[in-house]
Parts: sequence; structure tokens; C-alpha cells
Amino acid sequence: MEKIIIEGGHRLEGTVAVSGAKNAALPILVSALLTEGWNTFDNVPDLRDIRTIKSLLADLGVQVETSGSVVKLDASGLNSHEAPYDLVRTMRASVLVLGPLLARLGRARVSLPGGCAIGARPIDLHLKGFEALGAKISLNEGYIEAEAPSLKGAEIYFDISTVTGTENLMMAAVLAEGCTTLRNAAREPEVVALAEVLSQMGARIEGAGTAVIKITGVEALKPTSFTVIPDRIEAGTFLVAAGVTQGDIKIEGCEPSHLQAVINKLRQTGITIEQEPGGLRAIGAETISSTDVKTLPYPGFPTDMQAQFMVLMCLANGLSVTSETVFENRFIHVSELQRMGADITVSGHAAVVKGGGGLTGAPVMATDLRASASLILAGLAATGTTEVSRVYHIDRGYEAIEKKLTQLGGHLERVPG
Repeated sequence: MEKIIIEGGHRLEGTVAVSGAKNAALPILVSALLTEGWNTFDNVPDLRDIRTIKSLLADLGVQVETSGSVVKLDASGLNSHEAPYDLVRTMRASVLVLGPLLARLGRARVSLPGGCAIGARPIDLHLKGFEALGAKISLNEGYIEAEAPSLKGAEIYFDISTVTGTENLMMAAVLAEGCTTLRNAAREPEVVALAEVLSQMGARIEGAGTAVIKITGVEALKPTSFTVIPDRIEAGTFLVAAGVTQGDIKIEGCEPSHLQAVINKLRQTGITIEQEPGGLRAIGAETISSTDVKTLPYPGFPTDMQAQFMVLMCLANGLSVTSETVFENRFIHVSELQRMGADITVSGHAAVVKGGGGLTGAPVMATDLRASASLILAGLAATGTTEVSRVYHIDRGYEAIEKKLTQLGGHLERVPG
């Protein structure tokens, strides 16, 4: 397995371009299952998870063509309703094929999904929603088996806000008979982007971006073209990178309106963040102020930025508390940061960080996607050399991150494990 070696203590400065959002691209690529004919999606990042979903779609009979950041898909030859374990086990988002397969073929057999080890993330909310639409659901030998000769609109309430659940039910409902209302729906920009794609295909969707989404089913959808929105978590990670290295970074291609909670918190720490044409500029402060943060569904502070923000708090003056309310097992990175000298105490869903002690390079191991980003940030800020192993996690969600950070003046090298 590959490692990333980081020599810390180098200030980052310059311009970096943000890639397309993985969490937007995955459901958008899957939405091609709902149409016949060629869909064209641009600004698709070259990531491990993207390659996995393209392999899964091809296995279902979809024609997939890739040229740079452009992916073309034609599901006219869709000939399978089964998403096998070997393709689904590495990525939870694979379950997104369930809704489109049900809507298009009337049945689906999808392996229970895998992904990052950050909590149970049950998909029972998806399954309850499909049952409300008229599907019969059973679990057999590790597979979800769903059958629905015809889907009918329904009122669906999510007990907790779920991004993939909202997306999955939205894709099923667009071809269901009658009206479907999703209550306590996820409001993330990625959900809005999928709704825009589906609307361009001919779907009738109202309320995307709010807690109530109404979908009126149509008989068929047509192919479309769409440019994937920028990755707000990658942009947020670069904002933190400016803070931990006292750097000066221009982040091109990001959407500031998607980052307001992150920007507000980072400004409280002393980082200067200015909106400029085409993106944001972040300038780190000599002295970092400590501040508490609590993760919440969008538009709150994203759980996907919690680990990165904690690194900044390790360098801040004073105590701070990080509260994790979205996932129950998302402090796995703490033990690795402690190996680098961080003073962090975890109690239940909160982590108390005593900053100001600095960080020292050490061998550390990535445990999930965002944890790996936090360890790379820590390595950039640390004294000495840091070795981050199991970096295949970071390849799931960051496109060529070591190259982008090197262009900004960081000293990073990817080497065989």
C-alpha cells in the first residue's frame, strides 16, 4: 500500500483549483439509469469512488465513455438489476442504484453497502421510503431485494436527515405514479444538484434545498448534459491548509455560498477569508484562536470538515470543544493526532482539544477519507517528517491532493508502502 511522506513546516501559497464534488457526481452518474440515450456530465473528478460507480454501471449494462473530466453514459442497454458485493462493498454510495433500478426495471438486488468506518449509517430509512412507494423489500444473504411492478407516490418522512436517502427516494419517485412528498429531506448542495439534473431530464421537482421536496411523477425522462458542482469539502480543506501553515491560498472554482458555516468558523480562528472573482482567498494568522464547533446537517458545519478543523484547533491557543452529532464513530483520527503530540480528550460525542503545544511528525495511519485529509494537514503543520499510510482512503475523495499541495509549496511525496 502506498504512503504519503510529508516534510512539515513549509508555508503554502499560490493558487489551487477545486475539482468537481464526489458526493454530487456519484448520484448524478447513477441518474443516467433513468434514461435511454447518451447523458454527458462534465467536471467529474478522477477518484477511486467514481471509478467504482462507473464499473458498477457498466456491470448493469450501461455504456460508459470517459474523456478527461467528461463522462458519457447510455443506459439504453440496461440488462441487469443486480449490484454485486464485489463492486458495492467498498463504497456506501453504491446503494444509490436501488431507486433508479426499481423505477426503471421494477426490481433491484443490491448488496448491502460498505465504505468508511465512521459509524453504522443504516439504510433503513431508504428501505422504509421504498416500501411507502409500494415496493416489497427483503434482505437475503447480504443483499437487499426490492420488487415493485409500479411505484406510487407517497408521503415519506425521514426520522433523521439523510443525503443518500433523499437522493435515492427522489430518483425512484420521479417515475412513480402521482405525487411524492419527502419531509425532513436533506438540504445539501449535492441534493440540489441532483434535482437540477433530474429536472433537466424532464422530472417535476419542487423544494430541493429545503426540508420538503415534492415530486410529481412523469412517464419517462430524457438524457441531458450537466456540469458537476465544485467540491465544497475539498475547498474547505484548502482553507484549513492556509490556516495551519500561515499560508496565503487562492482557491479557484469553489462556490462560497456552499461554505458559509465553514467560512464563519474559520474567521473566528483568525483566518482572513475574502471572496474574489472565481473563488476565495484564505490568509492564515500568526496566532490561531480556539473556537468550539458542532457538526450538523447542511447548512450547519459539515461533519466532513470536523477532522480537518480539529487539526487547526491543535495549533490554537486555549481549549476548544468539537461536538460530533452526525456520526457516532468519527473520532478515529484522534489517536493518530495524539501520536503527533496533540492533546485531545474524547468523551462520548465530544472532543476537548488543548491547543498550543504544536505537532511533531510521526508515522500515522489513515482510517477513513476525512481522517486522511486531517493527517496530511497535520503533517504540513508539524515539525519533522510525517508518514501517512493507507492513503487509498484519501484517493476516494481528493483528486491528486499531494500534487495540488506540492504546487502550493508543500513538500509531499507518494511512495510505495
